[in-house]
Amino acid sequence: KTGGTYWDLDTGEMQLDFSGVDAELGDVYDELDSLSTQVTTAQNRANSAYNRAGTAISDASAAQSTADTAYSRATSAKQKTDRISFTSAGIVIDGNNVTMEPEHKRAKYIGRVFQDPMKGTCAGMQIEENLALAKRRGMRRGLGWQLNDVERSLYREQLATLGLGLETRLSDKVGLLSGGQRQAVTLLMATLQKPKLLLLDEHTAALDPATAAKVLRLTREIVEGHHLTALMVTHNMKDALTIGNRLIMMDHGTIIYDVSGEEKKRLTVEDLLVKFEEASGVEFSNDRMMLSK
Repeated sequence: KTGGTYWDLDTGEMQLDFSGVDAELGDVYDELDSLSTQVTTAQNRANSAYNRAGTAISDASAAQSTADTAYSRATSAKQKTDRISFTSAGIVIDGNNVTMEPEHKRAKYIGRVFQDPMKGTCAGMQIEENLALAKRRGMRRGLGWQLNDVERSLYREQLATLGLGLETRLSDKVGLLSGGQRQAVTLLMATLQKPKLLLLDEHTAALDPATAAKVLRLTREIVEGHHLTALMVTHNMKDALTIGNRLIMMDHGTIIYDVSGEEKKRLTVEDLLVKFEEASGVEFSNDRMMLSK
């Protein structure tokens, strides 16, 4: 289409014919502009959803967030860790405005546990090596031996609190652990440095019920034991009611119900369904959350 190539018989050199290239590039640019507009529109919708849901979480509190849509389910947590950029609003953690800071700089304030147990650890590294990396989160690093007997003793002590027998397996590769064990190690890694904010993004959703219950128990013990401020995203309404001291329900990026203290303790799953329908004006229809009752 561009004319191809040909030999110049006078010079004996190969020549390139670019005729028609400008027109074709113009078509390509039009396509790219169209795609850019679509991406920008989607980004703005996500930002708008979050900006309508701005909220403050006090120190040493554990807030639960239940959600009816994909936007409101995890956008908040991703914004706080720099996975999604802002068009307005911002993030202030312990008096520090971290809105424009890159993810690696926010790391010294935030610990997080992902929904996927495979994402929070490095499978090809040993348990002690993963913990050593987590212990240095947000710090300056240099060349030198990073593990010593004092640290290994600390890691054994911390792993023993999990009750999974991992304190005797420091040199095992994390990839050999089960999903529940890996999620427990990720939880420990996320809290080694006592973050200002602990983000739990549906961290038990990929686990079987028995393992999920164990990880939730560990979560509660660690959060309460270290007096951490935690934000847990969940679709399980029972967990949202029994864990934490504040519950925030969202619909399409907007907070439609915010309850804490004694009022939260008196709530039932049926109460939550009624509150959702009253606030949103629509019948609750999220199968995943209904099945979690």
